[in-house]
Amino acid sequence: MALLTETKMSVRILIVTNDSTVFRSKGVDSAFNMFGGRATEVKNLVARLDQASDEKGEKLCDVSYGVITTRYGFVPGNYVIDSYPRVMANREEYEFVNSAKHFVDQVSYLCRPFDKVIFCIPKDMFAMFLEADQIEDGKLIAITSPDFKEECEKRGWTFLERSGARVGSDNADEVERLIRELCAKKS
Repeated sequence: MALLTETKMSVRILIVTNDSTVFRSKGVDSAFNMFGGRATEVKNLVARLDQASDEKGEKLCDVSYGVITTRYGFVPGNYVIDSYPRVMANREEYEFVNSAKHFVDQVSYLCRPFDKVIFCIPKDMFAMFLEADQIEDGKLIAITSPDFKEECEKRGWTFLERSGARVGSDNADEVERLIRELCAKKS
């Protein structure tokens, strides 16, 4: 009879961003590799958390990454997609793509099994998730406009101000600190 051993329950993190006008690939590539520009900061955060370890040298957390794209809606970072000529850039375009691809409902549903979800998306896109009100209280770390600070706090979400770039080094440090704190509570 095999002995049952206790295994560490890993903290599961989902990081969501949107596509970028800077295509690193012309043609087919993974969603993770496809976009450059400001998406690079988000990918750096993914790599940072994926490579982080706890005080025992064990992997800190399991990190998943996805991109809300103009052509395909939400796609996991390891999905292979083709480049496209134009990227959505305003509320009207986000709503148009959402009406066809339902990324708000899809991402909101996909948040459920994760311990924390980190959103690095534009202000008007973030507003659509607030309006849908489908992500549970306490689940989200939102790197977004100060316009949403109070609404995030009402929901028990962590608010981090987006200033300029999608993440910023101070926010990346704070996200890692929050994830480490979450991991310590869970172990």
